[in-house]
Amino acid sequence: MIIKSLAVFCGSKDGKENLFIEQATALGIWMASKSIKLVYGGGNVGLMGHVANAVMENGGSVTGVIPEILDARERSHKTITELLVVGDMHIRKRKMYELCDAAVILPGGYGTLDELFEMITWNNLSIHDKNIYIINLNGFYDHLLAHIETMLHNGFLYENPLHKLTIVSGVEEFVLLPEFMSEG
Repeated sequence: MIIKSLAVFCGSKDGKENLFIEQATALGIWMASKSIKLVYGGGNVGLMGHVANAVMENGGSVTGVIPEILDARERSHKTITELLVVGDMHIRKRKMYELCDAAVILPGGYGTLDELFEMITWNNLSIHDKNIYIINLNGFYDHLLAHIETMLHNGFLYENPLHKLTIVSGVEEFVLLPEFMSEG
């Protein structure tokens, strides 16, 4: 499968480690260099803003999808290729899934986890079969991944979602995945 667009789910805050900003920026630069369109939450702040800025500054294409409530708070990124303002968070997620070929998860908060688990759930229910990549910077998601194993071990999951996730430790490892090596 050729991946022409990636949904990137990540924080609307920068986090406490410079590594988070550096990796978000590196991901955006790489996406622009490969002509992979960024689909993201449409914000101008946090890691999501860094990814979008890096894509735009390097000649790439960005589609942001932001709900009216966040656009009204003037957190929307006004200088990206395309900004779609939608009615609510549910419409936002559905639209992002429609526009992407795969999803990348960087560090973030509740919204990032919501997006990650909805993607996993939709994969499990065969609503889609898009690849999901977790960039587990400095072990940010180690405890979450262990909890998924606990849910599986205790019989609450129908299948092991970790078989459908690709987990890497950084952007440097992500860009070397076989599905990206033959791209433009």
